[in-house]
Amino acid sequence: MPKLIHYRERCIGCNACVEIDYDHWRMSRKDGKAVLIGGIEKKGVFQLDVRPEDIETCKQVVKACPVRVIKLEGK
Repeated sequence: MPKLIHYRERCIGCNACVEIDYDHWRMSRKDGKAVLIGGIEKKGVFQLDVRPEDIETCKQVVKACPVRVIKLEGK
């Protein structure tokens, strides 16, 4: 199953991911960075299994991130 990977520490808080996919992303009020909803954190990197029907939207998010801290693996 494909995984969405988010290197949150390097996020600049531009909000592009939320604008494209508000089902998987939100902005933190605490630090202004993106939060991967339902993501599991391991060593500062968040991962989330992606359903097949969400892959195209996730690809758009990956492409929109200006600092390339969002990846889609196993696509």
